[in-house]
Amino acid sequence: MRAFAFPFLITAVHAAEPAFVLRPGDAKITSPAVTEASGLAASPSADGFLWMINDSGGTPEIHLAQTDGTSRGAVTVTDAVNKDWEDLAAFTMDGSHCLLIADTGDNGSAREACNLYIVREPKLPAEGETLSGKAPILWQITFTYEDSPRDCESVAVDAENAKVILVSKRTEPPVVYELPLKPAKNAIARKIGVTETKSPGIVSVPFANQPTGLDISADHHMAAIVTYLGVFLFRREEKESWADAFAKKPEVLAPHKLTQAEAVAFSRDGKTIFAVSEKANSPVMRYGAGD
Repeated sequence: MRAFAFPFLITAVHAAEPAFVLRPGDAKITSPAVTEASGLAASPSADGFLWMINDSGGTPEIHLAQTDGTSRGAVTVTDAVNKDWEDLAAFTMDGSHCLLIADTGDNGSAREACNLYIVREPKLPAEGETLSGKAPILWQITFTYEDSPRDCESVAVDAENAKVILVSKRTEPPVVYELPLKPAKNAIARKIGVTETKSPGIVSVPFANQPTGLDISADHHMAAIVTYLGVFLFRREEKESWADAFAKKPEVLAPHKLTQAEAVAFSRDGKTIFAVSEKANSPVMRYGAGD
């Protein structure tokens, strides 16, 4: 979604023994090219790196930064169009490290179809070097929803089950959909359930409780959803479906205090959750696993 400025009106949010706590820090995105970070993913191949994308109308690039926000360059995705890029997911499957770019934004819920672009993770630059070049599309998923067009800014990958998970925005409650993670045209996203992303004790703010980003941990046991006001953690038990996991009441983490949070990502080891805003020089907020 394009920039939507509003003041934060927050009362205290309490969660019983949260698994992740907000850690202090002054990390900020330094790249002048990343002005509307709408998607975030930790590198699936090395610690210390974050991939990012810009929102609608931006160049079809994936940007690389260190976890302290230091820019490390960008690559152009060949033959891709940034109609409304809204999320980014990293995953490893069959020994290959990949990134999924979700061109799924649809503020008016009117798009005939949306696209997911899958690329191999570019080779990370050596110390002192900056990334550049191009990344070809490995495969593309063009899909529609089984019910009606949806605005969706929250997309993640469950590589273990070769599924793409999507959570709608602008619906009450948010709807959870699922797609096969394979090359496809005319694929259909099927509804598997609904979820909850309400921050308790919040004065009414437009879009406050609507999902704007999603990630699934590399071990497939956790999912995190970010909204403009909060981060919500869902735990998935062994052999439990994502429909069941998202149907449970989430753990509500401490408010991130970002101006317009649009992206969330687990670290490669699942011990840190990162969140950033769709603003230039966004802080890189991080939640660490509790001691």
